Amino acid sequence: MRVRIEKDLIGEKELPLDAYYGIHTLRGKENFGITKKGLNRQMIKGLAVVKKAAAKANADSKILTDKQAKAIILTCDEILNGRLHGQFLTDLIQGGGGISMNMNANEVIANRANEMLGGGRGTYEYIHPLDHVNFGQSSNDVIQTSGKIAAVRMTKKLLVELKKLQNAFLDKKEAYQNVLRIGRTHLKEAVPMTCCQQFQAYAYTVSKNYKRIEQALQGMYELNMGANLIGTGLSTDTKYAKKVVFYINKYTSEEFKISKNLIETTYNLDSFLSMSGAIRSLAVDLSKIASDFRLLDMLKEISLPVIQLSSTLNIQKNNPVIPEVVNQVAYFVYGTDTTIAYAVEAAQLEYNPFQPIILYSLFEALTLIRRCVRTFRESCVEGLTVNKEICFDNLMKSNSIIAAFIPHIGYEKACEVVSIAQNEERAIPEVIVTLKLLDKEKVDNIVHNENLTTPGIKG
Repeated sequence: MRVRIEKDLIGEKELPLDAYYGIHTLRGKENFGITKKGLNRQMIKGLAVVKKAAAKANADSKILTDKQAKAIILTCDEILNGRLHGQFLTDLIQGGGGISMNMNANEVIANRANEMLGGGRGTYEYIHPLDHVNFGQSSNDVIQTSGKIAAVRMTKKLLVELKKLQNAFLDKKEAYQNVLRIGRTHLKEAVPMTCCQQFQAYAYTVSKNYKRIEQALQGMYELNMGANLIGTGLSTDTKYAKKVVFYINKYTSEEFKISKNLIETTYNLDSFLSMSGAIRSLAVDLSKIASDFRLLDMLKEISLPVIQLSSTLNIQKNNPVIPEVVNQVAYFVYGTDTTIAYAVEAAQLEYNPFQPIILYSLFEALTLIRRCVRTFRESCVEGLTVNKEICFDNLMKSNSIIAAFIPHIGYEKACEVVSIAQNEERAIPEVIVTLKLLDKEKVDNIVHNENLTTPGIKG
């Protein structure tokens, strides 16, 4: 392998001759081999947006020449179009608050821009990683801003999946509009309800989480660009912050804004905690629904789609594998939320050096929960069927249906009916007709779901 030699204050290092990254990137890779995953695609693109916007803002202020700015901007466009991603080597979990990933972006962009201007890689004769690509910036504002850009994009993809899941539940609501089942409390029979009401409740749960995440997303739009090291804007042009955010909005088609207090936003990463909390709430609710499906499937009131071999011994067994996956993803998200809470609290004076673990945890949570929502919908909810006859038979044999007859026969007679039904293993409506407490037509009318379920929440 042909190599080139680069040096810094620590010493010299050999790098591949054709590498676009530099010595700082290589040291970061060697120092922080934690996840072995590198930066995710949206974080790389977030860095490219920030560097592109900064180059344009600095060109407007005549800090960069048009030629230098153009080369940097063209390189950033290449990265945004998917090129050079293999040159981003640093692990997302790293010490230093993210300086290694910032330098990774600076070096890759500088070397490629140099190449465009006729220079060689590692020479930086036309474009320097710090003097040009990183001018007016610090890792403290670059990493937070890039992370927020990435989080916005990832969250919007999650919201699309949530809307599809909500619609899937509403489709089930329409499909099983008049199907009766037993509503249960304490895992015991309680009162009758319809499957329509059940699926509408699930759709409403998803809708609430959609709105909760949308609200948390607003915190991602407040940036600390121009803050530089701690929020005082040291060594930046007075118009730089407004310009760089203007160009970030132009390049992302979003509406980011400058924080009203750059110092506070630089050290306080609670916007990430708010988003994490919203994702955790979603995970909790999805896990609850998944657990409901496992129970209802066990009771045979619903049938889950058969998607794989569930047992090597019992060939007719269909395990609730997708609800089990939903449960497990939820447990993982609880952990990432706890990690983010500790990391946000651990900010020290004017800076939080734990941005990397916050971003890593949030990105993992967003990725897994989005895939989980899609899998839950495609492989479980959409193919789920309600066993109408079993639901109705269970209801008719259940003591819970007596609640619908108490207004007509009184509490004392209701107790007598339940006692007979239990002792003789008969359905309650049958016992009521046998005892001539009500005629069959009246009983059938009460049992009909329009009369059996609570008005106002039928659909």
